[in-house]
Amino acid sequence: MATASPIVDILLGLAPENDDAGAGNRFQFEGLRFTAAEGGVLEVGLRKAEATSLRLAWQGLVAEIGRVELHDLTGEVRFDQGRPRLCALTAGKAGLSGLTIRGPLDSARLPKGDTHAWQLEPLASANGTLRAQIVDAHLLFDADVTAPLRNGQVNFNDATVEHVGPDSRMGVSRQGLYVDAPNGRSYLYQFPSTPVPGVEYERRAVLGPFVSDRGSLRLQEFTEWLLRQAPGGPGQGITGEVRMMLDRTSVSGDVRLGDGQFRAPGVRAETAGRAEGHNAIRIHSEAVGRGLALEIASLLVRDAAAEIGAAQLGCAEATGTLMLRLAMENGQPRFELASAGIQMSSLHFQSAGARPASAQPKAATSAPAPARALPAARR
Repeated sequence: MATASPIVDILLGLAPENDDAGAGNRFQFEGLRFTAAEGGVLEVGLRKAEATSLRLAWQGLVAEIGRVELHDLTGEVRFDQGRPRLCALTAGKAGLSGLTIRGPLDSARLPKGDTHAWQLEPLASANGTLRAQIVDAHLLFDADVTAPLRNGQVNFNDATVEHVGPDSRMGVSRQGLYVDAPNGRSYLYQFPSTPVPGVEYERRAVLGPFVSDRGSLRLQEFTEWLLRQAPGGPGQGITGEVRMMLDRTSVSGDVRLGDGQFRAPGVRAETAGRAEGHNAIRIHSEAVGRGLALEIASLLVRDAAAEIGAAQLGCAEATGTLMLRLAMENGQPRFELASAGIQMSSLHFQSAGARPASAQPKAATSAPAPARALPAARR
């Protein structure tokens, strides 16, 4: 069985990691055929392609795939100084299992000029509850915090902060997010400036210093604002005391996303199927200061697309499971994206050197009579 290096290089320019046992990066092809096209382009068709035990590396990221299976493929291969390169590919359907992608979280990896691309429509109608337990906290005295999320909004009049002795209250003022504890007001997050999108500030009683309304947050607008800050911006308003407290804070929650457009630097998709129970997120962390996990047991997105270097990858629909883990290791934020299985339809890939869409080969079928046909091949 041949090594995967030439095949993977043709596909994405990814570098397979060494496999001393010789069991990794295995490929199997069925119904392979070639057709010469204009301009020195080679069109490739496959009834089915399967790869197992893949381990790939790209710019510090490592991807492991237990199995990938694609059906009804058509691709366009060009030759650059005698080296083949896949410029475009379509597949009727594809499946991934045992997927893991891990690496450092680095803002320098974001596509240039795309720092304002965040669009989080699924948060606008999200519902759920967020809970936190703060152990031996200097500010809150072993507090249990509960914050309901209704129609994309956190109303701090409904949030509770329970602990031994008189309970505390959460709220939001022009200075930031705060807790009014028995020992006074302490800020969890301080705003660099005002006004802040999505924030309705607390209101005071007409007579006296008492707070009549604790304020609220519209989660979509506020989160988009946080993410659009300069590198390091989202965390710069957290006080030193709160940073230490986060190491003693566990978090759990369940949030059901709404249907709508999701857009981040280099990625876009549309969440769908809320009425059928899709895209519910389970949130869990033993210590927020050290890491956080987000799990979707039933993912459903449509019109999904992503940038991979200079290439574009997308599909009409994707379903499956998804787990995102964020962690701090030696002061460096890292992530791990994992899935037990994802199914995709109408998959398409296009690199910077591909022909215009009007000149792309049509999706492969099992019936055509190619100019040159080969039997089922194994690599």
